[in-house]
Amino acid sequence: MNGAAHNLIEVRDLTVGYGDRLVLEGINFEVHRGEVFAILGASGSGKSTLLKHLIGLYQPMGGDVLISGASIVQAEGEERLRILRKFGVLYQGGALFGSLTTVENVRLPLDEFTDLSEVAKDLIALSKLRLVGLESAATKLPADLSGGMQKRAGIARAIVMDPCLLFLDEPSAGLDPITSAGLDALIRELARGLGITFVMVTHELASIYSVADRVVVLDPNTRGIAAEGAPSWLRENASQPWVRRFLNREAA
Repeated sequence: MNGAAHNLIEVRDLTVGYGDRLVLEGINFEVHRGEVFAILGASGSGKSTLLKHLIGLYQPMGGDVLISGASIVQAEGEERLRILRKFGVLYQGGALFGSLTTVENVRLPLDEFTDLSEVAKDLIALSKLRLVGLESAATKLPADLSGGMQKRAGIARAIVMDPCLLFLDEPSAGLDPITSAGLDALIRELARGLGITFVMVTHELASIYSVADRVVVLDPNTRGIAAEGAPSWLRENASQPWVRRFLNREAA
């Protein structure tokens, strides 16, 4: 597979911002099928803004985002829904409903978008909880789950419709190093075992070196991409010194 067929996401001359304020201007990159791809940058560089445009929450000022060759920017109606159902999203806080059990949270997309039987929906939701190591917590409420367990439950819900693509917004935020490492291992397992493509926004460099195949580093000064490639390679070889310092956690 090569060329466009190798790319699950294509970002073309994308310009985003709020009102008259430009955040990113004319950026281009691709995400390959089956890889773990990370978006990095200092605070205010536009990481979360970019993610929100990739998943279609906002319309860009210019440019396009293609998912499996279809424009999420231009699509409307049923075509847009078809694109949206190709991916799942794990938001930073987990976004679980406190009044629902873990398994009820996970099966929510099945309730919304399928006409499967109740038994089938429960079986599918339980199978996803098993994948993330949470089957024993199926009947617990979110308040009874640790932060790491809530993130795992959020991932189970995000994959319950068997998407080919998963977006993660700061997946390790608020987690201790051991729990974060366990979440990294789960992401690797899902990427390799199920062939899911991951796009993650994070500032946790340990996670990046553990799971990411490629990264882009956003530059708030140029509103563009300062570097793109394998994180371990960029750490030593990025053309801009500040990118190397950033990836080595060195002060300017």
